[in-house]
Amino acid sequence: MPDAASRSLAARLMPLLDLTRLGEDDTPEQIAALCARARCGVPPAAVCVYPEHATTARRALAGAAVKVASVVNFPDGASDATRVERETRRAIAAGADEIDLVLPWAASCRGDVAAARAVVDAARRACGTAHALKLILETGELGTPARIRAAAELGIAAGVDFLKTSTGKVAVNATPEAAAIMLDVIAAHGGRCGFKAAGGIRRAADAAVYLQLARARLGEDWITPAHFRIGASALYDELAASLAGAA
Repeated sequence: MPDAASRSLAARLMPLLDLTRLGEDDTPEQIAALCARARCGVPPAAVCVYPEHATTARRALAGAAVKVASVVNFPDGASDATRVERETRRAIAAGADEIDLVLPWAASCRGDVAAARAVVDAARRACGTAHALKLILETGELGTPARIRAAAELGIAAGVDFLKTSTGKVAVNATPEAAAIMLDVIAAHGGRCGFKAAGGIRRAADAAVYLQLARARLGEDWITPAHFRIGASALYDELAASLAGAA
């Protein structure tokens, strides 16, 4: 049986979780099963799926307090702003409440800030004010603290709702070092932008590291689903088991 500390941590993390399924061969049946899990016990903040599965997720979650998140410009982070705006509009029309957009990180590394900003602006226009926009920086590919900081500043200047570490599709995904840089930028701008850690977070102890980084910079009250998310799939099972042990 989980101890009290494990149960407490699971109760803290589950409402902050974006339960994610982004497999190339995902089927509607698998997405429906994912959503059925999300409806059990303490609900996560969102489920995150490819745009072609947003309608399935929306139907499966009807009446539940769980948002549908979908990804665009994913995972490559291309620089075609027109394509990104079309993808974003289609994902929203299919049922997405939130959009996780990959920054054109290669353009950013080349110093082509205008191309990167154009993509973010296109997605922001398509999202309007009714749909949250999370910007995936792909920090493992940006590589250096200076590039990560510059990308975070670009996102906040463009009015994104969250800065997100990673796609989970590259060699280096979420790291505490990159998260600390991002959270420092968020704090410097008054905490109005949220933060999402994603990629390789499989245990509650891993997620707790990011909680502590955010707590140290922005305070406990800031850590709500409106400002803080953990994107994961494997983590859900550990959290659900801990919460079930508390019942």
